[in-house]
Amino acid sequence: MAAHAFGPLQGMTVIELCHHMAGPTCGVMLADMGADVIKVEKIGGGDDTRRTIPPEIGGESASFMMMNRNKRGVVIDLKTEQGVGILRKLVAKADVLTENFRPGVLERLGLGYDDLKAVNPGLIYASISGFGRTGPYAARGGFDLVAQGMSGLMSITGERPDGPPVKVGAPVCDITAGLLLALGVCAAYSHRLKTGEGQRLDTSLMEAGITHSYWQSAIAFATGVAPRAMGSAHPLSAPYQAVRTTDGYINIAANTNTFWLSMLEMIGAPELAEDPRFKSNGDRLANLKALEAELNARFETRSSAEWLAEFEARGIPAGPILDILQMHRDPQTIAREMVPTVQHPIAGAVQTIGLPIKFETTPGRVQDPAPLFGQHTAEVLAELGYDDGEIAELGAGGAVHLGDVAGREAAE
Repeated sequence: MAAHAFGPLQGMTVIELCHHMAGPTCGVMLADMGADVIKVEKIGGGDDTRRTIPPEIGGESASFMMMNRNKRGVVIDLKTEQGVGILRKLVAKADVLTENFRPGVLERLGLGYDDLKAVNPGLIYASISGFGRTGPYAARGGFDLVAQGMSGLMSITGERPDGPPVKVGAPVCDITAGLLLALGVCAAYSHRLKTGEGQRLDTSLMEAGITHSYWQSAIAFATGVAPRAMGSAHPLSAPYQAVRTTDGYINIAANTNTFWLSMLEMIGAPELAEDPRFKSNGDRLANLKALEAELNARFETRSSAEWLAEFEARGIPAGPILDILQMHRDPQTIAREMVPTVQHPIAGAVQTIGLPIKFETTPGRVQDPAPLFGQHTAEVLAELGYDDGEIAELGAGGAVHLGDVAGREAAE
């Protein structure tokens, strides 16, 4: 198989049978670290995110391009005998297969773990689903919103404890599940390098959501009381939240005694240090509303920029609250190469989100745009040993899609 010539996972080949967001997130992480991720799409339109428009750039789905850069794309009809045969040949030379089909679908196609383990005993077969392979909900389909609700996240998100349920703005269950699957793949790959053994592994959107409840679960285990929404405040530390200024809000983290006393001196309120409502962290948590009122009254006297300069000078953690476009332009975001640009054959220059892990010796990178539909089918088939005539025959018979002529010419 072809491989990216960079990154700590250079030489790893991944067959991605995933669509939407959670599984492709795993693939993006592995590809950005150098794995050759071959995305297998279905006949008849491919990954559904190709049709998630708007937003679009040059007629191409911005969502699809975000989640599938650095991957090669092939289109195979897995409902045909020839298509299944092609996938088996891919698996024979691969290290990892990732999939997010409902339980039983791939087994019915003869592509379950036991089927493919016979083809490649060292295969790492990584599955992602709404609720996992076991348990009473295993057969259910899952979506980020449903997982956020069932994992408890929506009960702790929002402005107030008695407010309506609110989802986290980002699809955190989808994204976190993809990250967890990538972590599991790397761990299983490490084991295989040591022992030669492949294995099956899986994670789920619900479990991904549960991992975000560490602090709130610790409180619930200790008290028997389920924590509720607190706005921007923290359930264990105060003040650790957003406060109002003359022109907006800033986040402050004066959550240690040293930071607390230094901040009180900075805002000209040393008397609050002796106020019995606020003397200890526990006192401040117990009287959080009163604390918020005292702090807002003082912070509303100056602008966000003025206060942030004061925090910076004193070494007290604080920061602005940026929107997404402001975050893209922030000098730290740019310095950390978190908004790279790739050249797409149709959409042109497309910005994307970079690899959040920096390797000193084996750096990852974002270098290739998301594939056009069927862009690499012929290329990958040739690597498997199919000649031009066989490839053309497979395309004519509908077992694969070789990409439209205009798209291939644009890619070239």
